[in-house]
Amino acid sequence: MVRKKGSLILCGAFLFVAWNALLLLYLWGRPPIGRLGEGGGAEPGGKEEWGGGRGKEVQANLAGEVIRLAEEVEFQLETQKKLLKQIESHRAVWARQKDVGKREMDDTKEVHHQIPVKDSIGDRTQTEVQLHQPVHKEAASLEQHLAVEIKKEIIGYTKLQSSPVPPDVIIPILVIACDRVTVKRSLDRLIQYRPSSELHPIIVSQDCGHTETAHVIGSYGNQVLHIKQPDLSDIRVRPEHRKFQGYYKIARHYRWALNQVFNTFSHSTVVIVEDDLEVAPDFFEYFSALYPILRSDPTLWCVSAWNDNGRDALVDPSKAELLYRTDFFPGLGWMLLKEMWFELEPKWPSAFWDDWMRQPEQRKDRSCIRPEISRTITFGRKGVSLGQFFDQYLRYIRLNTEFVPFTKQDLSYLLKEKYDEMFIKEVYSASLVRIEDLQQGSSLRGLGLYRVQYSSRDSFKVLARNLGVMDDLKSGVPRTGYRGVICFLYKGRRVFLAPPEGWTQYDISWS
Repeated sequence: MVRKKGSLILCGAFLFVAWNALLLLYLWGRPPIGRLGEGGGAEPGGKEEWGGGRGKEVQANLAGEVIRLAEEVEFQLETQKKLLKQIESHRAVWARQKDVGKREMDDTKEVHHQIPVKDSIGDRTQTEVQLHQPVHKEAASLEQHLAVEIKKEIIGYTKLQSSPVPPDVIIPILVIACDRVTVKRSLDRLIQYRPSSELHPIIVSQDCGHTETAHVIGSYGNQVLHIKQPDLSDIRVRPEHRKFQGYYKIARHYRWALNQVFNTFSHSTVVIVEDDLEVAPDFFEYFSALYPILRSDPTLWCVSAWNDNGRDALVDPSKAELLYRTDFFPGLGWMLLKEMWFELEPKWPSAFWDDWMRQPEQRKDRSCIRPEISRTITFGRKGVSLGQFFDQYLRYIRLNTEFVPFTKQDLSYLLKEKYDEMFIKEVYSASLVRIEDLQQGSSLRGLGLYRVQYSSRDSFKVLARNLGVMDDLKSGVPRTGYRGVICFLYKGRRVFLAPPEGWTQYDISWS
């Protein structure tokens, strides 16, 4: 009895596959039907006759017609699926016929690969299909999956015929320069670590008209592209802002240089560094790997190489691969897309562009990616900021020295939905402790995760100062913060300085 049922199943499956093969051949072989009033058809008076130059129009419609064929197959399979409900009782027998089923699937794929791509395809028709032999529902599922794969492969094939394979994305490096001859240190490292001059052209945009700096940049010849800001004039500002003239010129320079990158040179993205930054060995690897993440996640608006709390004692040197989302715009080596620049450029500020970027109106609840260990450090103590934060923080930032093969890693955990679920669980399952417990350390067991909670602006500042992290806020957002949480090491322990569970938004009045 079992053998008899098995034979019926095999026979039914064979007829099922054979019918679909005949159906495909029938659909492929149908003559094209012209439509009244359209060119390229069989009707007289069209824009092109069948014997004439129909090639271009037919090719243009090829992709759509082929997709219609695949959809026809899917429709017919859905009809057949309704006739296959009775096979549930034969699951045990089907299991014994697994090898036979595998051969049938291979035969079906062989039929699929033999389908030619023709110049025209007939209009959709409806056909009643009846199979009297029982076939297992897994066969129907397999056939539906196969139809989808047919559609995908045909679409891909058609695209390949109509357009070239897209090349590797070009990620240029824009170096913002002025009057520092030490730009040589920055350019030397960029050229040393650059894997490809074609994929990573270096554009040095110089303001200020400083001759010595121009000579240094020019000494690199065709290794870099040297462009010069044409407008070197002073900017009219209100009297109390005369001392901030430098900030106004920087904002003007950024606007001009980014317009050159995106409008004149037509790049789709860019990484911006300044002339006082030195980069890490895996700087290019880092941005190449994160470009697809930035492109695919609309809740991200930049990728930064910088960790504001990246001092030696605050980061784990054994975790160079760790990456985070942050609501704070870090700058200091950052990537943005052309589309983002087109959003920002019309309202670009006349000064203090980085703090302007941190305002809610620009950020729009979007985040950036930043590393555990910085991929840039700054060596420029003197500048328009007069060394602000340099002696206290910036000079101690750790630069990564270990090459991390980010392009070979799965970075999809950085996408918002995945990241938020993991991040919230990790932060609020950490042991809640007092700062005194961390400072003394004797009452804590092991190097597990610990959480210190703040509930106000003042309590945040007190705790941040005592734990050694930066305590300033911009538009209510703490440096490196994500959902109000700062993540760092304290005496070798991973610590989260966090608001109470249930955080919803930043309070701009905390700035």
